[in-house]
Amino acid sequence: MKPKTTKNIFNAFIGEAKAYFKLLAYAEKAALEGEEQIALLFNAIAEAERVHATRQLNLVKEILVKDTATNLENSFEQEKSISENAYPEFLKEAEEEKEMEAARIFSQARDVEGFHAKLYERAIYKIIKKKVEAYYVCQVCGYVADKKIRKVCPVCGAQKEKFKTINP
Repeated sequence: MKPKTTKNIFNAFIGEAKAYFKLLAYAEKAALEGEEQIALLFNAIAEAERVHATRQLNLVKEILVKDTATNLENSFEQEKSISENAYPEFLKEAEEEKEMEAARIFSQARDVEGFHAKLYERAIYKIIKKKVEAYYVCQVCGYVADKKIRKVCPVCGAQKEKFKTINP
């Protein structure tokens, strides 16, 4: 694919992915306000945006998706970078502006991204000792546990009922 088209596909994918999540939030708000038909409309168009994003991703998948070892390394580097560079800066600026809820979310995301990096690193170096039967994802902050569901999330303090099991 030629450079301008590749750039445009990447930008379109980002826009469609953002629209998908934004529309899901709109649907949730409409439902809370008793606007069931509008919520249904937002959910339907969100699904359409997901279709667009998937089709666009498929066009550039060969650029983005490599062999598993490379994908692990890239994922590790990205998680490490965002936890060490982006989120600390976001946190600092939120604290400067006294936006404490944003600061809390940035702080937790920074910590969780560090845990994600460690999971990737263990996979890269094949340190995973035994077969992992499932992962457990905190639905509050995104922390991922690979051994068992924690009674309390070590990052945000959510109870174990807030964890979602991801298994084969």
